[in-house]
Amino acid sequence: MCGIFAYLNYLTPQNQRQILEVLIKGLKRLEYRGYDSSGVAFDGSDSGDSKYKTRLIRRKGKVLALNDLIFSNSQIDFEVEFPTHVGLAHTRWATHGEPSEVNSHPQRSDKSNEFVVVHNGIITNYKVVKKFLEENGFEFESETDTEIVPKLLKYLYDKQVSEGVEPTLQGLMELVIMQIEGAFAMVCKSDHFPGEIVATRRGSPLLIGIKSNSQLITDTIPVSFTPVVKGYNPTASVATALCEPSQTAPPRVSRFDSFSHFNIGSDAEERMVEYYFASDASAVIEHTNKVIYLEDDDVATVTSDGSLSIHHIRRNNAKVPSQREVHTLKMKLQEIMKGSYSYFMQKEIFEQPESVFNTMRGRVKFEEYKVVLGGLRDHIPMIRRCRRLILIACGTSYHSALATRQLLEELTELPVMVDLSSDFLDRSTPVFRDDVAFFISQSGETADTLNALRYCNMKGALTVGITNTVGSSISRETMCGVHVNAGPEIGVASTKAYTSQFLCLVMFGLMMSEDRVSMQSRRKEIIDGLKMLPELIKQVLKLEEEIIELAKVLYSEKSLIVMGRGFNYATCLEGALKIKELSYMHSEGILSGELKHGPLAMIDDHMPCIMIIVKDGTYTKCHNALEQVTARSGQPIVICCEGDLEVKSKAHKVLQIPQLVDCLNGILTVIPLQLLSFHIAVLKEFDVDCPRHLAKSVTVE
Repeated sequence: MCGIFAYLNYLTPQNQRQILEVLIKGLKRLEYRGYDSSGVAFDGSDSGDSKYKTRLIRRKGKVLALNDLIFSNSQIDFEVEFPTHVGLAHTRWATHGEPSEVNSHPQRSDKSNEFVVVHNGIITNYKVVKKFLEENGFEFESETDTEIVPKLLKYLYDKQVSEGVEPTLQGLMELVIMQIEGAFAMVCKSDHFPGEIVATRRGSPLLIGIKSNSQLITDTIPVSFTPVVKGYNPTASVATALCEPSQTAPPRVSRFDSFSHFNIGSDAEERMVEYYFASDASAVIEHTNKVIYLEDDDVATVTSDGSLSIHHIRRNNAKVPSQREVHTLKMKLQEIMKGSYSYFMQKEIFEQPESVFNTMRGRVKFEEYKVVLGGLRDHIPMIRRCRRLILIACGTSYHSALATRQLLEELTELPVMVDLSSDFLDRSTPVFRDDVAFFISQSGETADTLNALRYCNMKGALTVGITNTVGSSISRETMCGVHVNAGPEIGVASTKAYTSQFLCLVMFGLMMSEDRVSMQSRRKEIIDGLKMLPELIKQVLKLEEEIIELAKVLYSEKSLIVMGRGFNYATCLEGALKIKELSYMHSEGILSGELKHGPLAMIDDHMPCIMIIVKDGTYTKCHNALEQVTARSGQPIVICCEGDLEVKSKAHKVLQIPQLVDCLNGILTVIPLQLLSFHIAVLKEFDVDCPRHLAKSVTVE
């Protein structure tokens, strides 16, 4: 979803061109999150204008269009130099108001741009705040929920000045987030506070990158805390809270005896520092690998002296770490580049032999037939004693849970419940203290999954995270977990993260069954299969030419059915989802066992049908389904095992994959469907990496 990028260079001279290039490049790194418009805010350089007057440029459409608009503007002096400068940039995914220039971010307080804000998320009580501001003379120009924030900042600023209170940018933002509800990450700059920037988050991700020529003097940032705000109800008290003079002063903050500021050094050269604020680490990795992840209700400020401080607004008595660690990113720039591939998704499909190897590396000891997941090792005895396992996820991550449910039931001998995050919350599902709940998310920021996690934490269950993003909200808020190690995934349609999530759950099952004598032969069979997996994936990828020819036949169709059962039912759902996501073709994943209960009515010689029939426990039943389809003039395309002449004789076309242990076949059978969806989209000339209306990280409900 929306991407935030902001850049502050303190005592690090940069000309306007360099600053704008940094901002635009940051947005390009965030394009994969999904967006429909973009914009920047920067210190103006019009002739006769104040050097530090904020200027906005916004544009509907791609970042490239914004880039062209900026660098073709003859009114911008690209050579003017700024020793210190604050710039904001944003890619917007429309939620309130259609994609347009006026609805694009940054949003502003007034026509003179006194306060400008970039925002990711949804403010749920914006109508109440908007009504209050309109009653106090503010006029709104956009349909967005975000616009209330800069206008509320200006209202509070003007009120404090009129009351003789000296405002601070941090104090104003703290007051604002006490008045709004919902999910947000926000960054703000103001002409009243040149050289300063303030950022905050609640429910949406935000990090700060730090770059300095000198060694950082600390690996942690102390956090200052406000007292708990008691009995606060924003939707009922906006006018009361904001109209009383005592309520417009900044909250009192409890400070540490040591220091509450992060500072680079004392002399001028040591104090040169650059700060990068971003929704995602991919936007900052080319500048620095030192980052701080903000927690919910943190307010981080860089003041005019170049120092960073973090305050935390307490909304309840929940325990919050008293420091924020400076993390070192292990991501490399080349990992987020396309290399020799035309699309990120194509690259990520072909990276799967390496990504599955990386997921297993150091965890699966093939010679000893042993699996060790360090993040879960200390919790395995407790998990073995639990009532049930609950796997909670959305979209592709949900399919990875479904794909491994049967194996987990077999290896753990525990009931396994698989739930969509949104439905889990809608039902207020009963959760008990002796439940173990897994939360699966590529980004670790999926809003519904994160809310389900908080619900289970509140109920006292043991919570386990499976994510692909170090430092994400889910990885921080779960009690233990596994990092899938798939590497950065830029394409909106998930591919390698799916197969790595699948593997992590398989490894968990193997770890749980390690002490079961009756399961040792089964465990050895699976671990031998894991050892062969990277090479077998390479063999499947060699089917690409056959799949391209198949795509040429299917790309003009309006609908497609994908059928399978057992371990491959989840593959059908995932393959159908990929085709929907990328080619905008209606596609449906069907359990073969349900064929006679309705779906068979759709079968004829015009309905494209893909069937997965591999040699496992459901082979005979799947073969019966094949007979039923061909008996009704269907022309099935079958994904089957190499050398299966019986299936080949009945199928219209076949894609043959290597034989593998039954529970791992889902990894091999999904890859042809990933490639098929990719090539259909390419033939239709659609944007493969950023499908319409979709976002990589769904950070709102």
